[in-house]
Amino acid sequence: MRIRPEIAALPAYKQGRQAGADAFKLSSNENPFDPLPGVVQAVQAAHGFNRYPDATAARLRARLAERFGTTDDHVHVAAGSVSILFQLAQATSGAGDEILFSWRSFEAYPSLATVAGSTAVTVPNDADGRHDLDAMADAVTDRTRMIIVCTPNNPTGPVVTQAGFDAFLARVPADVLIVLDEAYAEFVTDPDAVDGARVLAAGHPNVVVLRTFSKAYGLAGLRVGYAVGDPRVLAAARSTGIPLSVTAAAEEAALASLDAEDELRERVAELAVRRDELAARLRETGWDVPEAQGNFVWLPAGDRALEVAEAFEAAGLIVRPFAGDGVRISIGEAESLGHIVRVAASVAPR
Repeated sequence: MRIRPEIAALPAYKQGRQAGADAFKLSSNENPFDPLPGVVQAVQAAHGFNRYPDATAARLRARLAERFGTTDDHVHVAAGSVSILFQLAQATSGAGDEILFSWRSFEAYPSLATVAGSTAVTVPNDADGRHDLDAMADAVTDRTRMIIVCTPNNPTGPVVTQAGFDAFLARVPADVLIVLDEAYAEFVTDPDAVDGARVLAAGHPNVVVLRTFSKAYGLAGLRVGYAVGDPRVLAAARSTGIPLSVTAAAEEAALASLDAEDELRERVAELAVRRDELAARLRETGWDVPEAQGNFVWLPAGDRALEVAEAFEAAGLIVRPFAGDGVRISIGEAESLGHIVRVAASVAPR
């Protein structure tokens, strides 16, 4: 059978390792809290599995549109925000086109360009693990069709500031799509961070904001993400997607999560406190941890990444290594913090 050689050579997405019953799973940026009872009840009450779901997720889109002060046609819902990333890549980019993003960032980004048949262009993060927006703007060419800005950046942690993004936006041609990937927006406590809702309210039709229910809302297993942006762009993305990919149960869970948002926000705030505590304690052990604004921290281990991850695994802590770069540690149960610090101290840079 004939398979596109670039697809045959493309490594499959590598999920964070699963953990046994006696280990802490800190490899996938999941929410460690169990789903709220009301959310579970909403899923259990869903019925009619013999029928297809609403292909447009109309009720959820209406709720999200109200939140962003816009109309339903400015919202697109799919099976996770990464699904929408692939849809946008295919809608905007093809052979000879370029998709631009900072690196290291979310590991699915390189495959977006390959699957779309376009070229990935990467710009290194700065020394603090941040996007170098000036360098990214310099890298835009007449072949650039889509730019991804990940904030907070996964896996390194820092945010893009509002002032920095505004300056970047002013330098990018108006016909180039900028995807503001805010999968971890709910965990951000930095008052200077960019806010996708604010960007959209200012009227920038070439910006699409991505968010998800997988992280802060704890629905990773149900796969619900959404985009807010210009209806023409979202319609093009929707046309490339797999129909009926958001199940009725997933839509019910997302709606129930919005109803329970106050309680969920309390959990998010608690995770942010754990994150800040862990980052501070890790710095005390000698690790140069970048500013952490997601639900994870980053150890810039470089060539020692796999070695460091093995030390954590031996202690029952399943973390996420990125060979040659570093180790990402998700914020999990409170009782895991002391164990993380102990192992990190044992392998800290000398």
